[in-house]
Amino acid sequence: MYPKIRALPRPLLLAGYAAVLVLLLAAPFVLSDFRLNLLSKFLAFAVLAVGLDLIWGYTGILSLGQGVFFGLGAYCMAMYLKLEASGGRLPDFMEWSGLTHLPWFWAPFQHLGFALLMAVLLPVLLAFALGFFTFRNRIRGTYFSILTQALVIIAVTLIVGQQAYTGGTNGITGFRSLLGYSLSDPIMKTYLYFITAGVLVLVLLLSRWLVGTRFARVLEAIRDGENRVRFIGYDPAAYKMFVFCLSAAFAGVAGVLFVLHVGIISPSMIGIVPSIEMVLWVAIGGRGTLIGAAIGAIAMNGAKSSLSEMYPEFWPLLLGGLFVVVVVFLPGGLMGLIGRTGAFFRKKVSAYETQPRAVLGKSNRQL
Repeated sequence: MYPKIRALPRPLLLAGYAAVLVLLLAAPFVLSDFRLNLLSKFLAFAVLAVGLDLIWGYTGILSLGQGVFFGLGAYCMAMYLKLEASGGRLPDFMEWSGLTHLPWFWAPFQHLGFALLMAVLLPVLLAFALGFFTFRNRIRGTYFSILTQALVIIAVTLIVGQQAYTGGTNGITGFRSLLGYSLSDPIMKTYLYFITAGVLVLVLLLSRWLVGTRFARVLEAIRDGENRVRFIGYDPAAYKMFVFCLSAAFAGVAGVLFVLHVGIISPSMIGIVPSIEMVLWVAIGGRGTLIGAAIGAIAMNGAKSSLSEMYPEFWPLLLGGLFVVVVVFLPGGLMGLIGRTGAFFRKKVSAYETQPRAVLGKSNRQL
């Protein structure tokens, strides 16, 4: 159920990680500006996927509302970028809606530091509030998933209904610069790419350290038998709230990075369908592996982009078929396939190494 990439030899694993790191570093020198921007967006999605893997793969909490936390981070960054692009005037969509003064809650977002702080703090506070009332009341499983999906519907409805303050269905766009530097400048795009890649590496290292601690053992115990964990004296609700808030923080950071690369955020990007797609990234990559979640996010979004370019009329069917094949024939995801392949070759190598010894022992006995 949870693929173990440890089936691969450690040197091979390290070589694989090193190869991925080299590819990330080399990408700006071999990809066009358009392809590099796409890859940057996929890396931002990978940050979110790692956080989702922490709560689903290691804790057993299936959240279908990560799009809300992603959207909060994205909208916080978009508010700052829009105010900078407006140059002291009201944002255009506010003027179209009849506003004459900047709303009070928009004013602090003129400062980048405040926007970045809110992009992390607001998702964490919302996750804490939701987790407090659900985990304390022992709501879990399907019921929790339904609640998170309801949260998405509420968030999208509020954003669409408050067009004067949020841009409505059109969202917020029209960004031109960050701290005075043009976002369309290829050099700026390269810097933002390296920032996104660096954030992804840091998130993976932090998550890898976390799953190697005793804290992670408790999370896995909660996933496998929450009542037993409670009976031996632990408080599962506290552990679940912490990891839920951490995943929300990662989603908020991913939203910030996404806006910088894409230049727009709208309700359609944080709705039910995107939130379900986020779960599919983790499932296809391999939950409970962290690196698999990141690979799944990059691979599936890359496949989505490539198929839509090559087969514009049939790509949804092809992508859906790809999902079915992976779920049916690769229940452990891509990392599960890698783990089984590594175990197979390891077994073959072990049998090959022991066979000559057995033959030699038999010859000595005959002599």
